[in-house]
Amino acid sequence: MRPLLELERVSTGFGRVPVLHRVSLEVGPHERLGLFGPNGHGKTTLLRAISGLLPLWSGAIRFEGQTISGLSPKEIVGLGLIHVPQGNQLFPDMSVLETLRLGAFAPRARGQAGQNLERVLALFPKLAERRAQPVKTLSGGERQMVAIGVGLMGDPRLLMLDEPTLGLAPKIKDELCDAIAEISSGGVPMILVEQDVEFLLSLIQRLVMIDHGEAKMEISAEEGLRHDQIMAMYFGQGTAA
Repeated sequence: MRPLLELERVSTGFGRVPVLHRVSLEVGPHERLGLFGPNGHGKTTLLRAISGLLPLWSGAIRFEGQTISGLSPKEIVGLGLIHVPQGNQLFPDMSVLETLRLGAFAPRARGQAGQNLERVLALFPKLAERRAQPVKTLSGGERQMVAIGVGLMGDPRLLMLDEPTLGLAPKIKDELCDAIAEISSGGVPMILVEQDVEFLLSLIQRLVMIDHGEAKMEISAEEGLRHDQIMAMYFGQGTAA
């Protein structure tokens, strides 16, 4: 079966500073892939490269068999490859409903806008209650719900979430975990970036560690990771045997 997404020896960076070094990985048509690793080692850069926000220095990216390296972010979104970036970058003065509807701007998503809006409001009942409120009046967790909702309004063929629970209280984090699991169970393939490996393992099928801009290790969620292994990977402590 052909992969949904393929990265072949992808290298890129900022200015003259290299960040990613010949990264190759695949995401299957029904797969949930987790990316983890130390901060500043290339996870967010990898998502930015996939979504066309950062040009490649070398290598290739293919989505559903089509080479997308070189396409604009708008064109990539139009194919259904949706990136929800870190930090819920939303327009603060727009209402929740206006913001969600903005997510369906691509032609392929417009015909599904009504259905996807119902799905988002069912997934996040708090947003249904606050649909007329400006985004700036929401809590951090609610703004993150809006950000994920905007991604779903794009009718994703592949959804990429960059640290969706960053800085959130445990209760809100649990709510988002349940919502992400429900999105996945609905058949949406996913790439999920998270620092919390246990959180990742509860949601994904396969883990890839990004370390110093390289895909260093791959494990299945069934294998799991012990705490001492995680410490060794992140900080060079203990043993990863």
